Amino acid sequence: MTLLDYAVLFGFALVILGVALAAIRLFKGPTLADRIVALDMMTVQLVAFGGLAALQAGSAAFLDVAVVLALVGFLATVCLARYLERRILLKAEELT
Repeated sequence: MTLLDYAVLFGFALVILGVALAAIRLFKGPTLADRIVALDMMTVQLVAFGGLAALQAGSAAFLDVAVVLALVGFLATVCLARYLERRILLKAEELT
């Protein structure tokens, strides 16, 4: 095994650890904003996983999947942030 192979395996381990920690934050909360950030972090980690898989396999097909996942993750984060903003504005209107 080369140094690159060891680095890729170490990267996989770190990505899996990051996804596990983000999943804990996703389920634990305590606020909706924390859950949105955790979901976005999981998406970024999965994109990194796709990049590492492409590097290990020597195939660019995994990069296409990673790009699509990044775009979908970005759109989901924007939609959830907009929902959170509207929710906060509605609560503020109810108080006045």
